[in-house]
Amino acid sequence: MNPSTEEERPENSFLEIVGESPGLRRMLKLAIKVARKEAPVLILGEAGSGKELIARAIHRLSIRRNESFVKVNCATAMDGTLDSELFGHQRGSAGTRKIGHVELANNGILFLDKIAHVPLDLQAKLLRLLEHREFERLGSAYSIPVNVRLIATTQYDLGERVAEQTFRDDLYDQLNVFPIRVPPLRERRDDIPLLVRYFVQVSARRMNKHIEGIPAEAMSFLSNCDWPGNLRQLETLIERAVAVTEGPELQVPLAGLQSESGRETS
Repeated sequence: MNPSTEEERPENSFLEIVGESPGLRRMLKLAIKVARKEAPVLILGEAGSGKELIARAIHRLSIRRNESFVKVNCATAMDGTLDSELFGHQRGSAGTRKIGHVELANNGILFLDKIAHVPLDLQAKLLRLLEHREFERLGSAYSIPVNVRLIATTQYDLGERVAEQTFRDDLYDQLNVFPIRVPPLRERRDDIPLLVRYFVQVSARRMNKHIEGIPAEAMSFLSNCDWPGNLRQLETLIERAVAVTEGPELQVPLAGLQSESGRETS
Protein backbone atom coordinates (compact mmCIF):
# COMPACT_ATOMS: atom_id res chain seq x y z
CA MET A 1 0.00 0.00 0.00
CA ASN A 2 1.34 3.41 -0.91
CA PRO A 3 1.66 5.98 1.89
CA SER A 4 -1.02 8.65 2.01
CA THR A 5 -0.37 11.65 -0.17
CA GLU A 6 -0.54 15.17 1.21
CA GLU A 7 -3.99 15.63 -0.29
CA GLU A 8 -5.35 12.52 1.43
CA ARG A 9 -4.45 13.53 4.99
CA PRO A 10 -7.63 14.40 6.93
CA GLU A 11 -6.26 17.63 8.42
CA ASN A 12 -5.69 19.06 4.93
CA SER A 13 -9.41 18.80 4.18
CA PHE A 14 -10.25 21.27 6.95
CA LEU A 15 -7.81 24.07 6.14
CA GLU A 16 -10.66 26.57 5.70
CA ILE A 17 -12.10 25.65 9.12
CA VAL A 18 -10.26 27.78 11.65
CA GLY A 19 -10.28 26.99 15.36
CA GLU A 20 -9.01 24.83 18.20
CA SER A 21 -11.96 24.77 20.60
CA PRO A 22 -13.05 21.40 22.08
CA GLY A 23 -16.50 21.57 20.49
CA LEU A 24 -15.05 22.20 17.05
CA ARG A 25 -12.50 19.41 17.45
CA ARG A 26 -15.22 16.92 18.44
CA MET A 27 -17.28 17.93 15.41
CA LEU A 28 -14.33 17.57 13.03
CA LYS A 29 -13.45 14.16 14.45
CA LEU A 30 -17.01 12.98 13.73
CA ALA A 31 -16.91 14.49 10.25
CA ILE A 32 -13.72 12.56 9.46
CA LYS A 33 -15.35 9.35 10.66
CA VAL A 34 -18.54 9.71 8.59
CA ALA A 35 -16.79 11.02 5.47
CA ARG A 36 -15.48 7.59 4.56
CA LYS A 37 -18.90 5.98 4.86
CA GLU A 38 -21.51 6.06 2.12
CA ALA A 39 -24.56 6.88 4.21
CA PRO A 40 -26.37 10.23 3.99
CA VAL A 41 -25.15 12.99 6.31
CA LEU A 42 -27.31 15.61 8.03
CA ILE A 43 -25.42 18.74 9.11
CA LEU A 44 -27.19 20.80 11.77
CA GLY A 45 -26.37 24.32 12.82
CA GLU A 46 -27.46 27.93 12.98
CA ALA A 47 -27.37 30.20 9.94
CA GLY A 48 -23.84 31.31 9.13
CA SER A 49 -22.13 28.71 11.31
CA GLY A 50 -20.19 27.07 8.47
CA LYS A 51 -22.28 24.04 7.52
CA GLU A 52 -21.29 24.19 3.84
CA LEU A 53 -17.58 24.23 4.78
CA ILE A 54 -18.11 20.96 6.65
CA ALA A 55 -20.03 19.45 3.71
CA ARG A 56 -17.22 20.30 1.28
CA ALA A 57 -14.60 18.92 3.66
CA ILE A 58 -16.55 15.64 3.90
CA HIS A 59 -16.57 15.48 0.11
CA ARG A 60 -12.79 15.97 -0.03
CA LEU A 61 -12.33 13.13 2.48
CA SER A 62 -14.79 10.72 0.88
CA ILE A 63 -14.16 8.06 -1.74
CA ARG A 64 -16.10 10.37 -4.10
CA ARG A 65 -13.54 13.17 -3.77
CA ASN A 66 -12.75 13.11 -7.49
CA GLU A 67 -16.42 13.21 -8.50
CA SER A 68 -18.93 16.06 -8.60
CA PHE A 69 -20.11 18.08 -5.62
CA VAL A 70 -23.45 19.52 -6.74
CA LYS A 71 -25.08 22.14 -4.53
CA VAL A 72 -28.79 22.96 -4.46
CA ASN A 73 -30.15 25.71 -2.21
CA CYS A 74 -33.62 24.43 -1.45
CA ALA A 75 -34.74 27.77 0.00
CA THR A 76 -34.08 29.88 -3.08
CA ALA A 77 -35.97 27.90 -5.70
CA MET A 78 -39.20 29.51 -6.81
CA ASP A 79 -42.45 27.69 -6.18
CA GLY A 80 -42.74 24.71 -8.49
CA THR A 81 -39.21 24.92 -9.87
CA LEU A 82 -37.31 22.83 -7.31
CA ASP A 83 -38.71 19.60 -8.78
CA SER A 84 -37.32 20.48 -12.20
CA GLU A 85 -34.01 21.70 -10.75
CA LEU A 86 -33.50 18.46 -8.85
CA PHE A 87 -34.86 15.86 -11.24
CA GLY A 88 -34.87 17.63 -14.61
CA HIS A 89 -37.62 17.30 -17.20
CA GLN A 90 -38.07 15.29 -20.33
CA ARG A 91 -39.39 18.11 -22.46
CA GLY A 92 -39.69 21.81 -21.64
CA SER A 93 -41.36 24.72 -23.37
CA ALA A 94 -38.55 24.80 -25.95
CA GLY A 95 -38.94 21.09 -26.57
CA THR A 96 -35.59 20.28 -25.04
CA ARG A 97 -34.61 17.88 -22.30
CA LYS A 98 -33.19 19.30 -19.05
CA ILE A 99 -30.72 17.38 -16.89
CA GLY A 100 -31.39 17.93 -13.18
CA HIS A 101 -28.93 18.27 -10.32
CA VAL A 102 -29.52 14.69 -9.18
CA GLU A 103 -28.35 13.38 -12.54
CA LEU A 104 -25.42 15.82 -12.61
CA ALA A 105 -24.30 14.47 -9.23
CA ASN A 106 -24.21 10.86 -10.42
CA ASN A 107 -21.28 9.04 -8.74
CA GLY A 108 -20.64 12.15 -6.65
CA ILE A 109 -22.30 14.08 -3.85
CA LEU A 110 -25.61 15.92 -3.96
CA PHE A 111 -25.54 18.74 -1.39
CA LEU A 112 -29.03 19.89 -0.38
CA ASP A 113 -28.67 23.13 1.57
CA LYS A 114 -31.66 24.10 3.74
CA ILE A 115 -33.48 20.81 3.21
CA ALA A 116 -36.30 21.80 5.60
CA HIS A 117 -37.69 23.95 2.76
CA VAL A 118 -38.31 20.95 0.46
CA PRO A 119 -42.10 20.47 0.05
CA LEU A 120 -43.70 17.18 1.05
CA ASP A 121 -44.27 15.90 -2.50
CA LEU A 122 -40.59 16.27 -3.30
CA GLN A 123 -39.62 14.68 0.00
CA ALA A 124 -41.27 11.49 -1.27
CA LYS A 125 -39.08 11.62 -4.39
CA LEU A 126 -35.95 12.15 -2.28
CA LEU A 127 -36.91 9.16 -0.17
CA ARG A 128 -37.21 7.04 -3.31
CA LEU A 129 -33.82 8.33 -4.44
CA LEU A 130 -32.22 7.26 -1.15
CA GLU A 131 -33.97 3.91 -0.89
CA HIS A 132 -33.92 2.74 -4.50
CA ARG A 133 -31.25 4.92 -6.15
CA GLU A 134 -33.53 5.91 -8.97
CA PHE A 135 -35.73 8.83 -10.07
CA GLU A 136 -37.88 10.02 -12.94
CA ARG A 137 -37.56 13.25 -14.87
CA LEU A 138 -40.67 15.39 -15.03
CA GLY A 139 -42.75 14.35 -18.00
CA SER A 140 -41.17 10.91 -18.19
CA ALA A 141 -42.48 7.51 -17.12
CA TYR A 142 -39.05 5.88 -17.13
CA SER A 143 -36.90 5.41 -14.04
CA ILE A 144 -33.26 6.42 -14.24
CA PRO A 145 -30.73 4.64 -12.00
CA VAL A 146 -28.33 6.98 -10.23
CA ASN A 147 -25.56 6.62 -7.66
CA VAL A 148 -25.37 9.70 -5.43
CA ARG A 149 -24.48 10.31 -1.81
CA LEU A 150 -26.64 12.90 -0.10
CA ILE A 151 -25.41 15.56 2.32
CA ALA A 152 -28.09 17.87 3.68
CA THR A 153 -28.09 20.88 6.00
CA THR A 154 -30.69 22.57 8.13
CA GLN A 155 -30.86 25.20 10.83
CA TYR A 156 -34.20 23.85 12.01
CA ASP A 157 -35.14 20.95 14.26
CA LEU A 158 -36.43 18.40 11.76
CA GLY A 159 -37.86 16.35 14.61
CA GLU A 160 -40.19 19.25 15.33
CA ARG A 161 -41.05 19.50 11.64
CA VAL A 162 -41.95 15.81 11.69
CA ALA A 163 -44.27 16.43 14.66
CA GLU A 164 -45.83 19.34 12.74
CA GLN A 165 -46.28 17.00 9.74
CA THR A 166 -44.29 19.30 7.44
CA PHE A 167 -41.40 16.82 7.11
CA ARG A 168 -41.68 13.10 6.44
CA ASP A 169 -40.62 10.89 9.33
CA ASP A 170 -39.25 8.17 7.02
CA LEU A 171 -37.06 10.69 5.18
CA TYR A 172 -35.89 12.12 8.48
CA ASP A 173 -34.92 8.62 9.62
CA GLN A 174 -32.91 8.12 6.44
CA LEU A 175 -31.09 11.45 6.84
CA ASN A 176 -30.50 11.25 10.57
CA VAL A 177 -28.15 8.24 10.50
CA PHE A 178 -25.06 10.46 10.90
CA PRO A 179 -26.10 13.88 12.22
CA ILE A 180 -23.30 16.42 12.70
CA ARG A 181 -23.95 19.54 14.78
CA VAL A 182 -21.82 22.57 13.94
CA PRO A 183 -21.36 24.63 17.15
CA PRO A 184 -22.37 28.31 16.99
CA LEU A 185 -19.67 30.93 17.40
CA ARG A 186 -20.79 31.82 20.93
CA GLU A 187 -19.79 28.29 21.97
CA ARG A 188 -16.36 28.80 20.38
CA ARG A 189 -15.19 32.01 22.04
CA ASP A 190 -11.58 30.82 22.23
CA ASP A 191 -11.61 30.54 18.44
CA ILE A 192 -12.68 34.14 17.82
CA PRO A 193 -9.15 35.69 17.95
CA LEU A 194 -7.95 33.04 15.47
CA LEU A 195 -10.91 33.72 13.19
CA VAL A 196 -10.46 37.50 13.40
CA ARG A 197 -6.80 37.22 12.36
CA TYR A 198 -7.70 34.80 9.57
CA PHE A 199 -10.45 37.06 8.17
CA VAL A 200 -8.18 40.11 8.44
CA GLN A 201 -5.48 38.28 6.51
CA VAL A 202 -7.89 37.15 3.78
CA SER A 203 -9.53 40.58 3.37
CA ALA A 204 -6.27 42.51 3.52
CA ARG A 205 -4.77 40.31 0.81
CA ARG A 206 -7.81 40.81 -1.40
CA MET A 207 -7.76 44.61 -0.88
CA ASN A 208 -3.98 44.83 -1.22
CA LYS A 209 -3.53 46.22 2.30
CA HIS A 210 -0.86 45.53 4.91
CA ILE A 211 -2.35 45.18 8.40
CA GLU A 212 -0.03 44.05 11.17
CA GLY A 213 -1.97 44.52 14.39
CA ILE A 214 -5.41 44.39 16.02
CA PRO A 215 -6.05 46.61 19.07
CA ALA A 216 -6.48 44.64 22.31
CA GLU A 217 -9.67 46.56 23.13
CA ALA A 218 -11.20 45.61 19.79
CA MET A 219 -10.20 41.95 20.11
CA SER A 220 -11.66 41.78 23.63
CA PHE A 221 -14.90 43.30 22.41
CA LEU A 222 -15.18 40.93 19.46
CA SER A 223 -14.46 37.92 21.69
CA ASN A 224 -17.37 38.80 23.96
CA CYS A 225 -20.00 39.42 21.30
CA ASP A 226 -22.90 37.02 20.98
CA TRP A 227 -22.68 36.83 17.15
CA PRO A 228 -26.21 35.70 16.21
CA GLY A 229 -25.04 35.63 12.59
CA ASN A 230 -22.06 33.44 13.49
CA LEU A 231 -19.05 33.19 11.14
CA ARG A 232 -20.78 35.02 8.31
CA GLN A 233 -21.53 38.02 10.49
CA LEU A 234 -18.01 38.14 11.91
CA GLU A 235 -16.45 37.84 8.47
CA THR A 236 -18.62 40.64 7.07
CA LEU A 237 -17.73 42.93 9.96
CA ILE A 238 -14.00 42.28 9.59
CA GLU A 239 -14.22 42.85 5.85
CA ARG A 240 -15.78 46.28 6.49
CA ALA A 241 -13.15 47.07 9.11
CA VAL A 242 -10.32 46.21 6.71
CA ALA A 243 -11.94 48.35 4.00
CA VAL A 244 -11.91 51.49 6.19
CA THR A 245 -8.52 50.86 7.80
CA GLU A 246 -5.70 53.25 6.88
CA GLY A 247 -2.35 52.18 8.20
CA PRO A 248 -0.96 48.99 9.78
CA GLU A 249 -3.47 48.65 12.66
CA LEU A 250 -7.01 47.38 12.13
CA GLN A 251 -9.62 50.06 12.76
CA VAL A 252 -12.69 48.35 14.21
CA PRO A 253 -15.73 50.69 14.46
CA LEU A 254 -16.67 49.87 18.04
CA ALA A 255 -19.18 52.70 18.26
CA GLY A 256 -22.58 51.30 17.36
CA LEU A 257 -21.21 47.78 17.02
CA GLN A 258 -22.81 46.53 20.23
CA SER A 259 -26.38 46.54 18.92
CA GLU A 260 -25.37 45.04 15.57
CA SER A 261 -23.37 42.11 16.88
CA GLY A 262 -25.43 41.38 19.97
CA ARG A 263 -22.66 41.78 22.55
CA GLU A 264 -23.05 39.66 25.67
CA THR A 265 -22.48 41.05 29.08
CA SER A 266 -20.06 38.98 31.06
